[in-house]
Amino acid sequence: MFEAVLFDLDGTLADTAPDLGSAANVLLVEEGRAPLPLETLRPYTSQGVRGLLRAGFGIDKDHPDYDQLAQRFLEIYARRLCDQTTLFAGIPELLDALDSLGLGWGIVTNKRMRFTDPLVELLALAPRTNCVVSGDTTAEAKPSPLPILHACDLLRCKPQRALYVGDDRRDIEAGRAAGCLTVAVSYGYLGDGGPLHTWGADLIIDHPTELAEFLASRVAPK
Repeated sequence: MFEAVLFDLDGTLADTAPDLGSAANVLLVEEGRAPLPLETLRPYTSQGVRGLLRAGFGIDKDHPDYDQLAQRFLEIYARRLCDQTTLFAGIPELLDALDSLGLGWGIVTNKRMRFTDPLVELLALAPRTNCVVSGDTTAEAKPSPLPILHACDLLRCKPQRALYVGDDRRDIEAGRAAGCLTVAVSYGYLGDGGPLHTWGADLIIDHPTELAEFLASRVAPK
């Protein structure tokens, strides 16, 4: 039934919140503001710079200071891309299970390519993944289905035979619009998309091993 699994990156494969939150706090201190606890910033990290500037400064894209603060944040983050970032517990075992089952897998993220590609390398995922689609790879980012459809093309897999796994409502919306089966992870950042059970995901998991078990029951090892 399934030929491939596609993953969101931040909050799904990797816990990038410590480095993103650290970059936000460096910027806050530079601006004469008090740093915030990581647990305060964590829910906003799935929204990237937009969410972190909202959490730290209470501003959105229409604020006159947004562009220069966003640029400075990205410069700071680029210098600490993988200082504290790690794969979530259970992800290495899940990827081993996908290999055993003969399933291709890829990454579809809204993170910009200038950050995605080096981070995937630093996490030692580059030799293993079959494709990486960033937020600026296609004309539109999630919740548009275009990045997921592009990944399916790269994997030569029909969307109906792919799973898309994410921790944000936009991930589920994009996966459903692309025609994939969707999996929401409760261990991620979850953002401001409302209760997880309202997202419309086909499956909700609390730990990556649950997805490995789900797939093992539906795919014959090759």
